[in-house]
Amino acid sequence: MMNRRNFNKILVGSFALSLAACSSITSVTTTLPKDKKRVVVVGGGFGGATAAKYIKKFSPETEVILIEQNKNYYTCPFANTVIAGMNDIEYIKHDYKTLESKYKVQVIHEKVAKVDGATHTVILENGDVIPFHKAVVSPGIDFKYEKGYVEGSEMYSPHAYKAGAQTTLLRNQLEAMKDGGTYVMVAPANPFRCPPGPYERISLVAHYLKNNKPNSKIIILDQKNKFSKQGLFQEGWEKLYGDMIEWRSAEFGGKVISVDPMKKEIETDDEVVKADVLNYIPSQKAGKLAFDSGLTKGDWCPINTKTFESRLVKDVHVIGDASIASKMPKSGFSANSQGKVAALQITRLLKNKPVVNPPKLANTCYSLVAPNYGITVAAVYEAHEDGIKKVAGAGGLSPMGATASFRALEAEYAVGWYKNQTADIFS
Repeated sequence: MMNRRNFNKILVGSFALSLAACSSITSVTTTLPKDKKRVVVVGGGFGGATAAKYIKKFSPETEVILIEQNKNYYTCPFANTVIAGMNDIEYIKHDYKTLESKYKVQVIHEKVAKVDGATHTVILENGDVIPFHKAVVSPGIDFKYEKGYVEGSEMYSPHAYKAGAQTTLLRNQLEAMKDGGTYVMVAPANPFRCPPGPYERISLVAHYLKNNKPNSKIIILDQKNKFSKQGLFQEGWEKLYGDMIEWRSAEFGGKVISVDPMKKEIETDDEVVKADVLNYIPSQKAGKLAFDSGLTKGDWCPINTKTFESRLVKDVHVIGDASIASKMPKSGFSANSQGKVAALQITRLLKNKPVVNPPKLANTCYSLVAPNYGITVAAVYEAHEDGIKKVAGAGGLSPMGATASFRALEAEYAVGWYKNQTADIFS
């Protein structure tokens, strides 16, 4: 018979089972395995997800735990196509199901408070502690809030430099802008994530405006005097968009003195610029977790460039945008390449084998000036004791003055690059 006491027992038992099912942290996870090595990867972007996958590929017997706060990852590459209305937000959304099911990576969706090198543990904000033999940290970027652009300003003047909600917000603001309005971008000082990214965004915003709001204007207030692929971008802008885009270098009117994100007003050395849509991209630094974990010197994380092990914290490897990996740019492809090298070197170190010396890395970056107009830069690198250096004669830039069919082919390659890159990480 079902009485109140029995009902309450069933209810409490069911609740406990539900909690156990929802939690991805187990007593096994919070203790080190006795019969194998464990690597904990923090951050599930281009660097971290790649490292987790390739550690399992190189060393299936190694236990790999990937900790990523979000269940879905929105890529910065191709986010500009969402802002310009070429793709919807689902196009850049990815998950970790294949890493779990196919590669047997244990994925935990929790926020990390600190990676503690002294105790070889990852401490979660919920209080759980996960020990490791080696850790890989891919914390991405954070922003320098200054000149009136403070935390929360992104709700009025989005940076959209972390893809997802900000991408959608900037897209909505662009759609709501009147024909004849002014879109203003503040482009950041070096170094920052994806050096060609702001200028691809300007290109695709111009494409949208040309076809939907042709009386509008774009102003770039740049905190630099030059930018990545500058000649190629400006050639495309002149050919496709005429005088719609005005680029102001830091030296000639672009330097920002202060900003009012709510009013969308920017004070420069020469004037106060009023925007209908203000896309303010702040200067950048390593993600907060890197600072909280003692991995930074200045704004970024110094590493042993052969292994990506931190120069400050033993057995913790830092990859992606947060690392000091010059001459490599802070890009998705660079992070992917670094994730593979770190995975290879870590698996060798765990087996007491000599590391690959020197390891090879690469970067390939496609940018869309229009849906059928692509440009690219590529480079190959070697990691030496005194830094990462370009391999002479490997890579290069798209040629100036190329034909329309050549640019269209590069745009097609850009789409293929994105599909292959995300498949390599998440599939």
